[in-house]
Amino acid sequence: MKDLIQSTLHKLEDYTAIEEIKQVSGGDINRSFLVRTESHHYFMKGNKQVPPHFFKAEAEGLQLIRDTDTVNVPTVYYFDEPEKGEEAILAMDWVEPGVQDASGELGQKLALMHQHTEDSYGYDSPTFVGTLDQPNGWTSTWVDYYRNYRLKTQMDYAKSLGRLPGKRQKRLEKLLERLDDWVPAHPIASLLHGDLWGGNWMTGADHSPYLIDPSVLYGDHGFELAFTELFGGFSKAFYDSYQEHFPLPDHYEDIKPLYQLFYLLVHLNMFGESYGSGVDRILKRYVG
Repeated sequence: MKDLIQSTLHKLEDYTAIEEIKQVSGGDINRSFLVRTESHHYFMKGNKQVPPHFFKAEAEGLQLIRDTDTVNVPTVYYFDEPEKGEEAILAMDWVEPGVQDASGELGQKLALMHQHTEDSYGYDSPTFVGTLDQPNGWTSTWVDYYRNYRLKTQMDYAKSLGRLPGKRQKRLEKLLERLDDWVPAHPIASLLHGDLWGGNWMTGADHSPYLIDPSVLYGDHGFELAFTELFGGFSKAFYDSYQEHFPLPDHYEDIKPLYQLFYLLVHLNMFGESYGSGVDRILKRYVG
């Protein structure tokens, strides 16, 4: 890995001496490193078991968020698009962690980011949610995107893994048929981070919040907020600040479990039956 890091630094035209290469925590998917040179501090992630667009999707998502000029993200300097089996690397700014709680500011800035919109729903290239492929495309209604590109994709994958026993499958199919009863067709198509749990944001040493590891799309901002509530990690100050700057609609509580269903299906497919009861509970609520 050291040779690949050195090669990447040269591509960045950083020929200064390497002072430290330290492996750090950075999720379960990649090997992650703090790389200190005389001129800069970098965060680099490496993986040799990812498709060519894996780091490209992350880099493009970070740039799209950066372009809104609302919430901080690390600057990306370089990413590989590897051939199969080749080690790939993503190089970006090292964000020095801070200790101050910036969740209230995150709520405000996320609300402002969500006010950057598109005319259609979805995204123009495939992304990832965790380690799973996330196909994308543009649709004229949100409910069609959510049904076809999100829930159905995870349903089909769960079938292939044998994680949809008969009753669960029938309920999920029924839910998809009736999705228009609950999910709005034409909410504001907000720019969403797409994978916003407590581990995908941080406070920097400058006391500002930073978003990391996006899986971007344009869709109902309630979809984003629903995931933040699924596994915790966000304070009351976050939600109060968000609501002040971009209030959620009155029907949000009614559809929140439907939006959480997608992420529970993802976890079912990634980690197994321990998430099955959560899936079943939501299906029973809506289709009996």
